[in-house]
Amino acid sequence: MPHQRPPARLSAPARRRRPGRRRWGRWAAGTLSFAVLATSCGGWAVLNGVGASLDRVDAIGGGPDRPADDGASTFLVVGTDERAGIPESTLKDVLHAGGESCHCTDTMMVVQLSADRGRATVVSVPRDSYVDIPAHQDPATGRQVAAAKGKINAAYGMGGAPLAVRTVEQNTGLRIDHYVEVNFLAFVSTVDALGGVEVCTPKPLKDDYSGLDLPAGTTRLDGAGALRYVRARHVDGSSDLGRMHRQQKFLAQLLRRAASGGTLLDPAKLTGVLDTVLRSVKVDKGLGNAELLDFAGRLRDLSASDADFATVPLSEVDHQVPGWGSTVLWDEKGAAALFEAVRAGRPLTGAAAAGPSASPVAGTIPPAQVRVQVLNGAGVQGLGFRVDAELRKAGFATTGTPSNAPSNALGDGPAATRTVIRYDPRWDESVKTLAAALPDAELDPVPGLGPTFQVVAGSEYRAPADPAASSAVSSAASSAAPAARAGVPEKAGPAASPTAVAGAESGSEISCPS
Repeated sequence: MPHQRPPARLSAPARRRRPGRRRWGRWAAGTLSFAVLATSCGGWAVLNGVGASLDRVDAIGGGPDRPADDGASTFLVVGTDERAGIPESTLKDVLHAGGESCHCTDTMMVVQLSADRGRATVVSVPRDSYVDIPAHQDPATGRQVAAAKGKINAAYGMGGAPLAVRTVEQNTGLRIDHYVEVNFLAFVSTVDALGGVEVCTPKPLKDDYSGLDLPAGTTRLDGAGALRYVRARHVDGSSDLGRMHRQQKFLAQLLRRAASGGTLLDPAKLTGVLDTVLRSVKVDKGLGNAELLDFAGRLRDLSASDADFATVPLSEVDHQVPGWGSTVLWDEKGAAALFEAVRAGRPLTGAAAAGPSASPVAGTIPPAQVRVQVLNGAGVQGLGFRVDAELRKAGFATTGTPSNAPSNALGDGPAATRTVIRYDPRWDESVKTLAAALPDAELDPVPGLGPTFQVVAGSEYRAPADPAASSAVSSAASSAAPAARAGVPEKAGPAASPTAVAGAESGSEISCPS
């Protein structure tokens, strides 16, 4: 790209530094400051000045086979093996990235900001995943290529960014709204613009292939050192899986670094970082200034516990395929559960997601102000009336007129086993109260459902737990009650998830200790 410049500090050595007393709470404050700047005249000037020079690619296509729009903002972030603009000597001696570019995606992450603005989720996709690659046109020959199986990182080389996006959408069921492509130069420049990023490790990490030589403890890495850290695949036997976990840890630290040291609080520093980042990446054509401002607005309410990191679960890590070599296979059940949770905007980690045995945190809305419609999803005669009566006895404002769930009204649909609570995410406090009474129920967010919750009773339905906890409302509840009675949406935020995704970690769990 003609507007890219080799970073001035590529050869700077990594510097060890004792961990400072930084708090994740500063991330929230920093993102708020970023949002203020972005929505100010100065912010518009920065974005307008850089936006025109952004390298854009037509990555997001149309078509009836795309997943439905779930209201979330979902980004496909890929790291490519592109080395254009970097001197050969720097590639070999500093970055330890010799050889030819593979014209493929070296790293692939799905980053989602939930529809209710309450969560950020990062899912790493193994680059050797053996998946379905959709039919496409070969960009070199113009010929049509039939759908076939292949490594997910090869889709980029076979059809560019559009095919990479379509492949991820088809295999995850997630609708990709925006595309961001980062190459070696963009990564190094961004880290250097932030003044380096600290990483921590309980034991030394050494990889002769990437040039990584990291002592135990906490070390501040410059851009070149950080690239070695996230590219290392021969530190131990974990290979690409270990590398993805380090990438997630680094991203958590990168966000932490961006909010520390006054970067987001200092317009001059922030302008420099934005200029570096936005001039060094490729983005889809739909990611304009308005979308960047919306992205800033969505960030401001996030905290560390609101950021979850996960990797697509695998069933086999060395599946040999003729012509493709060693590939990895997804655990179909685990992957489906992960992507379903992401689509629903549910948290992947935390005490609220520990499982049915964990007691959900009661909300501040008393049961009497939680209106419930009961639906019989199991097809068991009389179940709807029993559930309605038991919920009403527990203090909830039931409609008194239960009915059959649509799929079972005529007995021609599958009988539900697990009870489901369908709720509008805007009433996130009320749903906590209901979930505390029905701890075994699955939560299903339905934007636009309104203030009346639906309890779809399954065959495994159990009577409400002791409502004392959910009825013990603090003084703050009385002030919230008028809004609930009037049908005014409560403060947006994610409701508790009844199940955790295996292997998922929160940003606070994988960041370096303060």
